[in-house]
Amino acid sequence: MVSGAVRTVLGDVPGGELGVCDAHDHLFFASPRLPGEELNDVAAARAELTAFREQGGGAVVQWTPYGLGRRAADLPVLSRETGVHVVAATGLHQDVHYDDSTLTALRGRAADVFVAELTRGIGTSGVRAGLIKVAGGFHALDAHARWTMSAAAEAHLATGAPIAVHLELGTGALDVLDLLCGESGVPPHRVILGHLNRSPDPVTHRQAAGSGCWLAFDGPSRANHATDWRMPDAVRDLAEAGFGDRMLLGGDTTTASARSVSGGPGMPYLLRRVAPRLALAAGDDLVRRMLTENPARAFAADWR
Repeated sequence: MVSGAVRTVLGDVPGGELGVCDAHDHLFFASPRLPGEELNDVAAARAELTAFREQGGGAVVQWTPYGLGRRAADLPVLSRETGVHVVAATGLHQDVHYDDSTLTALRGRAADVFVAELTRGIGTSGVRAGLIKVAGGFHALDAHARWTMSAAAEAHLATGAPIAVHLELGTGALDVLDLLCGESGVPPHRVILGHLNRSPDPVTHRQAAGSGCWLAFDGPSRANHATDWRMPDAVRDLAEAGFGDRMLLGGDTTTASARSVSGGPGMPYLLRRVAPRLALAAGDDLVRRMLTENPARAFAADWR
């Protein structure tokens, strides 16, 4: 049973209407950390969504946060044209993705900005964000991560929005939960931990899942991150431990060359290759739950 609604760029919808969901991806993304690889082409974004739809996709959650080229005003048009639900994000990434002036301007008001983007809209677009994205560091939470996560927690408590967390190379999951849920009072089922596939540690996975949070296995086809070939074992182990209802799948396309329309795996790869591979290891029913039932609950909120 799914309560609440998912806040898409076209408005709030019941979670059950999402269909097959790519729980973490990017239609637009621009960071000084990836010069020349910006996702800023509307036509390419449209083609990628269309390719995803042709594989059976129904929804994409874009984790691109504040200041990184979200192109919020373009998202409703793309959603209507392709028939794919799109969820936008507010929040902040790691500090290396921003210049000092951007972060200085948000000091003391980040939570207010997040709340405004969740409830009134991003900039002048009128498009409301449906989640808050923040990021940790490698095996640690630096001052920037603690600041942004505290602001995210404040915004969650004001709105009910889910909080999605980039874990650097999949590390720091328990520290994130200690801060968000232990210190800041965010219910664990409102927290989505990303990139668990990049650190295939079954003990940490079970501890995190046991808290009640969501575990996102996202960013397939990256051999240097130990993703595709270890992910089936990790997913199966969690399911056998009773956590099949806590897992999500995503693609996390962050560069132009990684798009399927540019010859990379892109969004369709999640359904074309990753899902069948996981089904062989863990069963069709589990994969169906990870792609449909689980995201319907993870991204739905009782909005305030």
